[in-house]
Amino acid sequence: MDLLTHISIKEDNHRNQDVLLCIFPYNPQIISAFKKQFPAAQWSRTKNAWYLPDNTLNRNRLNYPLKQIGHKAEAQLYPINQEAYNQFRDALTQKVFAPNTIKTYLNEFSQLLITLKNHSVNSLTTEKLNSYFLYCIKKLKHSENQVYSRMNAVKCYFKLVRKDEKIFEHVIRPKAPQTLPRVLSQNELNKLFAQTQNLKHLLLLKMAYGMGLRVSELINLKVTHIDLDRLQVLVKSAKGKKDRYVNFPKSLCNLYTNYLSAYQPKNYVFEGQFQQQYTTRSAQAVFSSCLKKAGISKSLGIHGLRHSYATHLLEAGTDMALIQKLLGHNNIKTTEVYAKVSQKTLGKIHSPLDRL
Repeated sequence: MDLLTHISIKEDNHRNQDVLLCIFPYNPQIISAFKKQFPAAQWSRTKNAWYLPDNTLNRNRLNYPLKQIGHKAEAQLYPINQEAYNQFRDALTQKVFAPNTIKTYLNEFSQLLITLKNHSVNSLTTEKLNSYFLYCIKKLKHSENQVYSRMNAVKCYFKLVRKDEKIFEHVIRPKAPQTLPRVLSQNELNKLFAQTQNLKHLLLLKMAYGMGLRVSELINLKVTHIDLDRLQVLVKSAKGKKDRYVNFPKSLCNLYTNYLSAYQPKNYVFEGQFQQQYTTRSAQAVFSSCLKKAGISKSLGIHGLRHSYATHLLEAGTDMALIQKLLGHNNIKTTEVYAKVSQKTLGKIHSPLDRL
């Protein structure tokens, strides 16, 4: 039975939650198939229908169109800036920016439009933009990174839609903070892996560290991208829409084949309960949970495994230019930051206190 052909979907709100109503005529066979396929569905007497939380996973499983990016922010805009917002969204879509980039830019741009209320964004001058960003720093208490993000979004609007990059020539940017990556020691990594009993979680963490992958690259990995014969992995359409190859660790071969046998992923290496792609949030939650179990109190996210990979390669004597290629960095200066946390050179320096 093609269950979805018997169901009509309606967006609604139930008990202060956005839901998808699943409406179909009473039929024991359809009900049985529906409950089997959607065990989380609940019955609403007031709506006289089954319903599921309105999220991306359920929309995909119901073959229902995804919500347009930025729909929540759009509802708060005054009509005078609605067209500007739509034009910016279309421009970002046409440039084929990553969905997360589009979401971030639209959210940041919408905050400016909401602040403007009934004033047109197209009437802004360099002076007014400087006043707005000063307001973000002084009144909203935004960090340098938050202000940078907003500036980049607004600048992108004037570049793509208004064709006016000159308006930003004299916008004052805050000095960017020079932060250093946080890494785990090899001893801490051993503790982390030792405390991770779940086969899928262990493979996920070991692949993140063993190949220095970004979390987005990790969850986008497909089974067909891994070549065990050549011990190579194709990282497809990574940051900047660039492909690259990385080495597959020999020590992971048995773990990986055992994982394939146990979980039998259909498409992506890491899949959820209904064969959907693993989410960034899920991968981060796995790392945070395992970090806690291992008794490691450092405050860092799963991206710290990528930082640890690069730092440990550098400490092992790997050439900086090769590390740059493995990480997929455009600029060698981005890779050079790991020299500031590496013990390869800093470890040779002894404090004068030790000589007393």
